[in-house]
This record gives sequence, structure tokens and C-alpha cells, in this order.
Amino acid sequence: MLKDTLRQYILENFLFSDNPSDLADDDSFMEKEIIDSTGILEVIEFLEEEAGITIEDEEMVPENLDSVNRIVRFVERKQQG
Repeated sequence: MLKDTLRQYILENFLFSDNPSDLADDDSFMEKEIIDSTGILEVIEFLEEEAGITIEDEEMVPENLDSVNRIVRFVERKQQG
């Protein structure tokens, strides 16, 4: 499941943790300073490989990429679409 894989990726690569309680699905990456603008590019690359999608420049906005839940909803829309 994408949500679990994504959470694990963010925990390991940005929070340097394996404790799931360190990241809630609705935590804002920007507000909580979990991922910066360079880091989000790494997440985008991960998503493109993991989910088999292409993320366009205009889709790189917080509404799509600023929490685990937002990313999962965004990827699901892309895959349906």
C-alpha cells in the first residue's frame, strides 16, 4: 500500500526514525519542517518510481504534496486519470 511505503520512506529519509508515531498522516511537511523544498523533489522522484506516475511542475503544490494523506489522495487521482 502506497501510504505505508510513503510513511516509511519519509520516516527513514527525513526524520531518521523507524517509529511510526513520529509522523501523523496529516502532519504538514512544511509547517513541521519535516521536508524542505529540496527534499520534496526527492519525494517526487520516489513517487514517480513507486507509483508509476509523472508529476508535472504545476502539480508541485502543497495541496498535493504537503502531508502523507494529501500525497496519497493526489497519487490516487493521478492513477485514476
